[in-house]
Amino acid sequence: MKTLKYISAFLILVVFASCEGILEVEPRSSISDQQTIVDKGSAETAIRAVYEASRGYYGTSFQSIAYLSGDNVQWTGSQSQVQEFINHKVNPENSTIGGVWNGIYSAVNRANHIIAKVPALTDPLLTGALKNQITGEAYFIRALAYFDLARTWGGAPIITKPTLAATDNRGVAKSTQAQVYAQALADLDLAEPLLPLSTDRYRATRKTVWALKSRFYLYQKDWAKAEEFADKVIADVANYELLAPYNSFFFPESKRGTKESVFEFYYSSNETNGHRGQWQPQSNGGTRQWAPNDAFVALVNNPAIGGTRSALVAKDNQNRWFGNLYYRSPATDPTYVIRIAELYLIRAEARAQQGGAKLAAARADLDAVRNRSALEATPALTQADILLAIENERRFEFAFEAHRWFDLVRTGRAAAVLNVTDPNRLLMPIPIDQIQADKALVQNPGY
Repeated sequence: MKTLKYISAFLILVVFASCEGILEVEPRSSISDQQTIVDKGSAETAIRAVYEASRGYYGTSFQSIAYLSGDNVQWTGSQSQVQEFINHKVNPENSTIGGVWNGIYSAVNRANHIIAKVPALTDPLLTGALKNQITGEAYFIRALAYFDLARTWGGAPIITKPTLAATDNRGVAKSTQAQVYAQALADLDLAEPLLPLSTDRYRATRKTVWALKSRFYLYQKDWAKAEEFADKVIADVANYELLAPYNSFFFPESKRGTKESVFEFYYSSNETNGHRGQWQPQSNGGTRQWAPNDAFVALVNNPAIGGTRSALVAKDNQNRWFGNLYYRSPATDPTYVIRIAELYLIRAEARAQQGGAKLAAARADLDAVRNRSALEATPALTQADILLAIENERRFEFAFEAHRWFDLVRTGRAAAVLNVTDPNRLLMPIPIDQIQADKALVQNPGY
């Protein structure tokens, strides 16, 4: 039982350690789920396990696919599989790919258990509002998982029932990318009315759904809806704000869950974030397996381009540059899944794509993000120039977060910027062990 897609996934109450390295993700022991979700206490434990599974694959592996495959990061270590992302020649045997796939399906299955069981519970301590909230959170996490599957692999199997035996999902063929995206939207639609209209940086609320819907519609090129849902979040000025200077959302160490954050994953000294060790140099107790490349260092340190985002990089005692977004010791740095800056730039892009009278509003949104980083107003005036300016702004704003590769793929710019001319390389290969385990699962073209 090598894979989590087919494993007897009774992991609903078995919490993944989120300190696992990029190449060290494997199924943990399992326990029977026949009687695990039976009351308020076990339902609350189960939803924590759902977040834990998502936090596991977001800790290092999934995010690294997004930025290693972009143009900001160089690899300095000894694991050749990491270089595959930078070279855009990822093999199906790549362990990072396998770990992310397994982690996503673990999150999906844990969410499926809640969706199937919690609505039917009759514990008097489990109020209707709490039952709705837990179920809504499971739908949200499942939506995020399917969204990530769709943008990483394109088509993938859609599993919406709890896995109760090792062979339950065998023979389930890939759905198309459009169908996987549609599943993500369906789950967001189900989550929205169940969740409270409150603010929580670490658990899904209705506002979190709006934020992910805005991103979803941006990827679908539904500019009006992307703008509409970004509006909903940005309008909540009491709870969400672009903080100045740029490093205010991650520095000092005591800052967590700031107004900059819409949704992030929390880590603790017992459940650490592997990101720190990969980025920090040896003098700080890390390995510096990857580091900002020379081109990025030059640009981010240019006051007219990077502004205060130069705080993302620093030099070690050997005069080498390293990334400094993940720096806490112990490694309790959050994973920033959605920040308010993204909503501003989504709205800017959506408005620019609609053109006409909305170009001025697009520039205003872009300038809001630039001004917070001590940059002057954008000189871009035409639609094409504004869109390019937004692309570049996203490159620096989210340099070490899970955006750059996906941005260039969704906009059709990967060939021009990264010289990825083989369209098959815009999707990752399905892990080889998945293909070997089930003949119904067909490999992506070109692999």
